[in-house]
Amino acid sequence: MTFLSRALLVIGTVLLSHACYSAYEHASHMSAITSRQHFPSSSVHSTASSSPAPTALPFDISIETVLSVVLICAGLVMDAEQLKPIRWRVWAGQVEKESGGGGPFQGLENRVGFMDIRKQRKEFADWIRDKGNTKGA
Repeated sequence: MTFLSRALLVIGTVLLSHACYSAYEHASHMSAITSRQHFPSSSVHSTASSSPAPTALPFDISIETVLSVVLICAGLVMDAEQLKPIRWRVWAGQVEKESGGGGPFQGLENRVGFMDIRKQRKEFADWIRDKGNTKGA
């Protein structure tokens, strides 16, 4: 991780957490203000529930959120590994060079085939039988 990408990630994370906290504070202040307007302290509280009018976030909080997301994305992109080639021929050539030959399907071509369980069970039974005959002799 380079210094610049790490710095962008840290700054973006701090800005995003500050934007979230600011949005929370704005919402709590707006709900407190609207509840005081609906229920003044001198009057009796009514039982009818009225939802407070939604207020939009201030422009600076929205800008801070967008800026922090852009900084985080830029930091992640700068820190990402080099992309793999898209063309099959180039990819297969790289895999063949890295694996020392054999191509990209070397693992599939060299895998163990199906096992014949009945054959192995018969061989084991014959081995046990022969082992028992040699002990008794």
